[in-house]
Amino acid sequence: MTRSQGRLIDLSHTIEHAMVTYPGLPAPVIGDWLSRAASSTRYAPGTTFQIGKIELVANTGTYIDAPSHRYEHGKDVADFPLAAVADLEGVVVRATERDGRALDSGVFRGRDVNGKAVLVHTGWDVHWRTERYGTGHPFLTRAAAEHLVAAGAALVGIDSLNIDDASDGARPAHTLLLGAGIPIVEHLCGLGDLPDAGFRFFAVPVKVRGMGSFPVRAFAIADS
Repeated sequence: MTRSQGRLIDLSHTIEHAMVTYPGLPAPVIGDWLSRAASSTRYAPGTTFQIGKIELVANTGTYIDAPSHRYEHGKDVADFPLAAVADLEGVVVRATERDGRALDSGVFRGRDVNGKAVLVHTGWDVHWRTERYGTGHPFLTRAAAEHLVAAGAALVGIDSLNIDDASDGARPAHTLLLGAGIPIVEHLCGLGDLPDAGFRFFAVPVKVRGMGSFPVRAFAIADS
């Protein structure tokens, strides 16, 4: 099967050495396992290689949550079939003009989200890598999560620090969405570059066992 080229739109933050994604979590450490200078002694003159190494927590940059992030016996990121995280029909729900931080079910009413990747555009990504990003972020209410589950959303993403209110230890959005097997993608960016509909969404993690969350290269292919 062939697909028209479409327009590729990157929706992921770049992961860099020592950057902070979520306040309180350790920053990634990126460096060399084998440097070019060291490799020059192993190969022919003029031939060098670099082998990098990275130490990071799974919740770094733009990442996806699997059910095991919330539930002890839930499926992990290696269990995602490609159909759950790739080539999904997408819709953007605009929430850049809002009253307060809480995004309730009314934000989603009237939108057909059944079987689709629902991406919530709050504009919070403008604060990425600033102190502002870590406090006062917009989030989904329990009622909003209940609505998305009942409406059959396939995946829910947000360009914010957390899909839940960070001060709510019950984490209702994570609890309800992951409990229903719906992947969550947090720390998206660039959602303003997407049309409201007419695009396919991709957020594929490395197929690693034992992880409830993992960074992704999230992107979309728009029809025009």
